[in-house]
Amino acid sequence: MPANSRELNDGWTFALVGGADSTVQTAVREGEWLPAHTFPTTVHVELIHHQKIPDPFIGLKEWDVQWVGEAEWAFKTQFTATDDEVEAENVDFVFDGLDTFAVVELNGHKILETDNQFVAHRVPVKERIRAGENVLVLTFASAFRKGREIEEKHGKLNLWNGDSSRLHVRKAQYNYGWDWGPVLMTVGPWKPIWLETYTTRISDIDIRPRVDEQLSAAVDISFELSQSGQTVAAVQIKDSEGRVVIGQTNITVKSERAEAHFKLSAGVLELWYPVGYGKQPLYSVEIKIMDKDGHLLDTKTQKFAFRRVRVVQDELEGQEGRSFLFEVNNIRIFCGGSNWIPADSFLTTLTPERYRKWLQLLVDGNQNMIRVWGGGIYEADVFYDICDELGIMVWQDFMFGCGQYPAYDSFTKSVEVEAEQNVKRLRHHPSIVIFAGNNEDYQVAESLKLELDYSDETSDFRKTNFPARYIYERLLPSVVERLCDIYYHRSSPYSGFGKETTDKRYGDLHQWNVWHGSQEPWHNWDILAGRFVSEFGMEGYPNIRTVDYWLGGDQSERYPQSRTMCNHNKADGFERRLELYLVENFKHAFDIESYVYYTQIMQAETLASAYRLWRRNWKGRGKEYTAGALVWQINDCWPVTSWAIVDYFLRPKPAYFAIKRELRPVTVGATRKERKTFPDPRSAARFTVETVLAVWGTNANAGAGREPRRATLELTAFDLHSGWTERLTREAVLAPNAATELCEGALPGQPVRTALSEVPRTIVVSARLLDADGSVLARTSNWPEPYKYIKFPTPEEVALRITVQPDGEHVELSAAKPVKGIVLDVDGADAEWSDQAIDLFPGDPQRVRVKGLNGRTVKARYLGDGSA
Repeated sequence: MPANSRELNDGWTFALVGGADSTVQTAVREGEWLPAHTFPTTVHVELIHHQKIPDPFIGLKEWDVQWVGEAEWAFKTQFTATDDEVEAENVDFVFDGLDTFAVVELNGHKILETDNQFVAHRVPVKERIRAGENVLVLTFASAFRKGREIEEKHGKLNLWNGDSSRLHVRKAQYNYGWDWGPVLMTVGPWKPIWLETYTTRISDIDIRPRVDEQLSAAVDISFELSQSGQTVAAVQIKDSEGRVVIGQTNITVKSERAEAHFKLSAGVLELWYPVGYGKQPLYSVEIKIMDKDGHLLDTKTQKFAFRRVRVVQDELEGQEGRSFLFEVNNIRIFCGGSNWIPADSFLTTLTPERYRKWLQLLVDGNQNMIRVWGGGIYEADVFYDICDELGIMVWQDFMFGCGQYPAYDSFTKSVEVEAEQNVKRLRHHPSIVIFAGNNEDYQVAESLKLELDYSDETSDFRKTNFPARYIYERLLPSVVERLCDIYYHRSSPYSGFGKETTDKRYGDLHQWNVWHGSQEPWHNWDILAGRFVSEFGMEGYPNIRTVDYWLGGDQSERYPQSRTMCNHNKADGFERRLELYLVENFKHAFDIESYVYYTQIMQAETLASAYRLWRRNWKGRGKEYTAGALVWQINDCWPVTSWAIVDYFLRPKPAYFAIKRELRPVTVGATRKERKTFPDPRSAARFTVETVLAVWGTNANAGAGREPRRATLELTAFDLHSGWTERLTREAVLAPNAATELCEGALPGQPVRTALSEVPRTIVVSARLLDADGSVLARTSNWPEPYKYIKFPTPEEVALRITVQPDGEHVELSAAKPVKGIVLDVDGADAEWSDQAIDLFPGDPQRVRVKGLNGRTVKARYLGDGSA
């Protein structure tokens, strides 16, 4: 009989079955079975639906639901098995994911016990299932209490974020709380449950498309069957239109494994490229197996793509160290992107539509890479499917984060199964370009001065006080090497070459000396650069509507320092850090609307500066001094003030748009530096201060021909307090796939100063790159900083005009004076804008697309608008 599979998602009920303290909660009676309104699901989601607990995303309610994660719960369903199902040669239950410590019983018989959220289980049940009614019960222990119990046995270890017991539990680590997320210990059947029947099934497909330097390809396909026997297989490769490209029939399978091999020459196959560099054609492999009489036993289809990916770590010209860059189909790519955390504290509420909206936002923001962070989950299949389709490169961590993890036998055995299953599940996705062993665990080891000799490449490490090094340097790389062709990196960050993780000359870098660490000014991003900056960030408040959501209508808490506001910012010392960067740079106000605005503009300025300066370091082959920048982070798992550039409700912050501008195919950037010269080396009183402006352009063009791009550089300097302006133009030739220095010299209009008491003129510069037809390819602005010293013109002098266009879907902005940091909004429901955090200059009006304006008046905030 052909293999058959059906999902068991109907008729589920759930109940509290123990462990709840009646002094903490009275809403749920032990043994009271309630219907599950959806499946898969978890307990918090169901209790919120039944109004048994409050929404933990509002106010301080997070702390009123902690008992849920410390109780014991059961899920139960009755289902009917048909005669055909129970009479099949093989009958299996497949549990795609149980969170986390579960005992599974079928008709009163225990069939499974689980302890890893990331592991799927296949259980033969032919001897236990019966025709007609069957009862399936899943009983979940508290992962928190179980973790504390395991910790008592194996010992307490060190970590950043969350409860130390999490290190012993293979569960999404962010559930224990992080510096951006709540403590919400989920529990339940979080992935589908299937009943499968078959004679022989295809148990594994391994597709290895290998593209050589000439861009020809060989495809090695191997597949495994559930049992040996006389079977015949047919293998076909189809293109994205479903047309057969190549295939093989009548493959005799004499054991449990078979192979097929194909070759395609360059030009015959279409290659998969990252977004902005080419198309994303997806192929599929279809495998059918038949018995000796030609009856179909099973069929499986798996998508894949052809691409050649290399992680290049070569010596560099002109600087010490090595590159760390991604090369796809012989094209070296500057990776501008984001870090990704789970998009909800309650994962079962995430839909394919929400995933698509998030990832489309990434692409619309001109980003080409996303890093799946190691404290969350191996994401849902649909996440990677969408990345394949949209051309988003994926940096995939294994699920270890910020800890001194153990490596005792039962733990490593579970991790090995977890790694094998997830590498097999993910390996065919062309979007995945790297696996990394963990997030920041080597940094934890360095900070604690654990036994960490980077020159030791041979030890087992399990008997050291950094035992998980065995996992990252022995277990995981062996699994990845055996099961796929994807590059393995020991950690993020990790330098390699015997260097510590903070070495900016090697590997990838988490640059947290802005915000954390030494709390550098964001203007120092150029000297803080690494070869590939895989984390950096700045906090900013979310949309005011998101703030009002978590306030839940409590107007008494609607100010920045309120208890509720503080509960919705989980970063240690956030008050000091936010105010440090605000007070260093801005004259600002404290009403909540203003605080939202100023922190958002601060975040936008900080992050735009990083992308602008680091993209300048991509100077061409052999000079890829910085090859990537991944902001921490794109998203949130609940409504919160965090480093996210888009809030929980998919509302982009102004920083999202500032980054979007810096990642356009063609950009222009500018910096100003003060040069202080002492003519007499023995005198500190005599000196000159010259302000120097440097301008560069970037050109991401790496397509056919890879020709330089010709443009006109237009620089216009304005004195903010007079009518003086000066404009100069020059021809610019932008090298392909590189940054090009365009000019450097004295800032127009700024006299050389000979005393610090001489206040410099407030000279603001507009830089634009113009195409041959006069259209604007790129624009940037350069203002004197810090902004707090600027005496901005009055709103009347600025004369900002916001003109809604006749179509009602565009607004045009113009002004009589330069304007910094325009953020547009409307009263009522949010509108969707195509740009924010806009700098505007006289004679250069800008048009912004808006969706959902519906005739409403457009409001604007900007620096110097009179609010501070």
